[in-house]
Amino acid sequence: MKLKHKVPEESVFVYREPPVSGNVINGLGETEPRGASYVFHSNAKTGPLPWDRMQTYFRHSYPASMLPALIRNMWAGFRPQGKIAQQRREVDSPAAMTAEIKDKARALGAAIVGICEMRPDFLIEGASSPYRYAISLGLPMDQEKMLYATSIKAGREVIGVYYQCSRLTVDLARHIRSLGWPAEGLPVNSSGEYLHIPIAIAAGLGELGKHGSLISREYGSNFRLTTVVTDLPMSVDEPVDIGVEDLCAQCRVCTDACPPNAISDEKQMVRGTNKWYVDFDRCVPYFSDTYGCAICLEVCPWSKPGRGPGLAERLLTVRARRVAAAKI
Repeated sequence: MKLKHKVPEESVFVYREPPVSGNVINGLGETEPRGASYVFHSNAKTGPLPWDRMQTYFRHSYPASMLPALIRNMWAGFRPQGKIAQQRREVDSPAAMTAEIKDKARALGAAIVGICEMRPDFLIEGASSPYRYAISLGLPMDQEKMLYATSIKAGREVIGVYYQCSRLTVDLARHIRSLGWPAEGLPVNSSGEYLHIPIAIAAGLGELGKHGSLISREYGSNFRLTTVVTDLPMSVDEPVDIGVEDLCAQCRVCTDACPPNAISDEKQMVRGTNKWYVDFDRCVPYFSDTYGCAICLEVCPWSKPGRGPGLAERLLTVRARRVAAAKI
């Protein structure tokens, strides 16, 4: 898929004295399992981070005309918690409650919804969660606007969808608390203790792509994630296999389209897991110069509207035939 304008070839931002490598912080090359660490998008909980100067540069790169949208987006995430109703609604059927919550999430704007039980690896190293369940939510972006990736036009769309995500989490968490159960909506405009992508994978929203982001059956990579955590008893979803591995192993579209050459064609060892990994030190300076970039998300063949379900079916069919042939 082609972008609709010429993209800058290199980053303008350069550290005179580069901080510790983001790849080192992320655990690239480490063979022993450990939790993820904070790298970018610091907040009050994280304290100062080595790449804070670039984050400041990124935050101030948006034009003044974007300030109302940025403030609105921040304000939407300031109410993640609230009062829990004193009268609790008992849950006789977790499956029925799951269906009810998914319907409510969709009514509030979610396009895709999945639920999983919390695990320690869904959190930054050293963090803990008092909640038992996570509700993963996805909202698509307007691809006509996102095909202008690296321009302010695409940046505006991302900020707008982030605002919708934050409102969605706040409203869904408030609804669950009205049932008498604790719930917290997780804002998406700062890095909290929770990791949205591992949660979404466990909740069945999609699979990790070569570009380091989630690929869903319905929207490819052209969507944003957010999460609500709660103790409300629900039945959980399972991870899905939609053929992403089959596509990424043979596709070079995002690899070739990435201006800073941050995407590898090979999986790499990261904190004890062999996985797709994007070079932080190459990606983030360019990301910070280009309103959040997103080139790799939009050129992905899976992101073309309406293509995903058929593509998944074809990939899985080809794989099944290959496996069957190997048994003969």
